[in-house]
Amino acid sequence: MSDRPIALDEYPIHQAPLSMRQVATSDRNAYDRCIFHVLDHTGRALLIAGLGIYPNTGVIDAYATLRLGDRLHAVRASDALTDDRLALTVGPLTITVEEPLRRLRLTCDPDPSDPDGLSYDLTWTASFPATWEPHHTQHRGGRLILEGRRFVQAGTCTGTLRAAGERLTVTAGEWTGTRDRSWGVRPIPGEDGGRAAAEAPTEGFHWIWCPVRFDDRFVMVIVQEDADGHRTLNEARLVRDGAPDRQLGWPYADIGYRPGTRHPERAVLHLTDPARKPLELTAEILTSSPLALGAGYPPADDWQHGTWQGRGWTDRRVYDLSDPAAHPLAAYGVTDHAARFTLDGRTGYGIFEHGSFGRHDPSGFTGYDSVAPGRTHRPGEAAR
Repeated sequence: MSDRPIALDEYPIHQAPLSMRQVATSDRNAYDRCIFHVLDHTGRALLIAGLGIYPNTGVIDAYATLRLGDRLHAVRASDALTDDRLALTVGPLTITVEEPLRRLRLTCDPDPSDPDGLSYDLTWTASFPATWEPHHTQHRGGRLILEGRRFVQAGTCTGTLRAAGERLTVTAGEWTGTRDRSWGVRPIPGEDGGRAAAEAPTEGFHWIWCPVRFDDRFVMVIVQEDADGHRTLNEARLVRDGAPDRQLGWPYADIGYRPGTRHPERAVLHLTDPARKPLELTAEILTSSPLALGAGYPPADDWQHGTWQGRGWTDRRVYDLSDPAAHPLAAYGVTDHAARFTLDGRTGYGIFEHGSFGRHDPSGFTGYDSVAPGRTHRPGEAAR
């Protein structure tokens, strides 16, 4: 590594007495990344795209997946991290910050050998101010394995998407965009979990992450619970232009699962306004994209974020989602569901991100092989 300054060192943005090439931790799991969701309001298409850097492993990577019908079109790219941290590009995938916190451009260049493959040129424009999510920490045994700072934002998208010989026109009135930025420390593959992993295995994990855009407001809900239902992350927030953010109480979820699975088909998130008025945020699932397929989230077995693939690595593939049994690992990873939401007479669109693995007492799930019968479980109920 060169001991010379890099271009970013010219700016008064340092948070530690280090070059901007370095992060203020030696943890190999240091990361800084983003995720975008672009969904049409009919449920026909869901694009998920992201990019991340891993300074202590020297990796930059990116991905894009498009759910179109029963096919999931995926592009992934990875390379060596350079000193130019403003160049958010890997292989055919690029994110350009045209106006911070306001307007970004997302592009995926077409594959010269497959003109019918996934490509896009989109402009993502914020509709509401970015808002902080809760400081996120997670422990295994006595070790801190995750600590992240995150913000979330909702907006609109315009541009074009191409895949499978189709050209989709993305318009602000018929499509919604959400995005999330996070940085800190988060596990990447390749590290032995040691005694903590062997003696303190995760019994259960239950997660809801739900950014929703309405015409005049943005609602963000986060719930993370362990096997006992103890909540380790909690947020319900209302964001509007020109007004302070408002907390919407302690959210509870009634989730209607597809029988024999943990795949949600509908949900009601119970919120409370500052005057203690009950509010119901309902979600109707339109289409779904499992993050373990194509997007590099665990427990993906073909590629995961932060792993070294060599210089100039690009991979394109198409997953057939018509038979869920063909992708058994997807059931043990988080899935992003494009959804239509209602709240207090308003209709909005966003993401119902959900993962439930292992035991979760409030839902009646007793272990990793436990699935839902043909009814909705409410907090405190046992499965029947």
